[in-house]
Amino acid sequence: MPRRRGRNLAQGLVEDLGDKIRGQQLRPGDKLPTESAIMQSYGVSRTVVREALSKLQAAGLVETHHGIGTFVLQPRGGGMAGMFRLEAADIAATVDVLAVLELRISLETESAGLAALRRTEEHLLGMREALDEFERNVAAAGDTVSPDFRFHLQIAQATGNPYFADIMTHLGTTLIPRTRVNAIRNHHRGGEYLSRVNREHEEIFAAIARRDPDSARAAMRIHLTNSRERLRLAQEAAQREGAPGGSASAAR
Repeated sequence: MPRRRGRNLAQGLVEDLGDKIRGQQLRPGDKLPTESAIMQSYGVSRTVVREALSKLQAAGLVETHHGIGTFVLQPRGGGMAGMFRLEAADIAATVDVLAVLELRISLETESAGLAALRRTEEHLLGMREALDEFERNVAAAGDTVSPDFRFHLQIAQATGNPYFADIMTHLGTTLIPRTRVNAIRNHHRGGEYLSRVNREHEEIFAAIARRDPDSARAAMRIHLTNSRERLRLAQEAAQREGAPGGSASAAR
């Protein structure tokens, strides 16, 4: 893909790779080239590549496994996994949620790194229990917000710095985007979204468990960046839907 002036390079890369996935040039299960290979092939920076991969993950087209690589997923619902509708009335709430997610990216990325260095077996047990409850409740269409929050709070507590946990506790479950935007209205589609969230949580947990701070930071950043991107896509779709003649769905 030649470099084009005035064009968002990350979006251009997203479109090109997305077209290859939808056109079956890249098939489900295929491993994408390394970041370095993509940088060389497209003539873009590592930052551009990582932003593009984050957008592709948020769209449900690929999935990254740390230390292994990024793999193409089986497209669902026209190529966007876990699709749902965000009502126009919810748009105002998403502005605040997006701002909170920006704070979380800064706060929790470092929190995950410190947790990997300082966690105890007791902390790991608390994280594991929260993830197991989350998974059970996804299957049973139960409450996933509480175990989601407990997982992130356990990570903050594992840093050994009480201020991380204090901030998390102060914000409470409003940290979880779906508590602020009533957007998951279809259980099957919502289940797909929550299964993706669960996989991202497992990547974070695995890095903390093996005391790998760099991978823990990267996994947390990917998870929260994906959450922000999914919500942004939902917001944009709702805004288009609210326009005259507009109709759209979005992935979060």
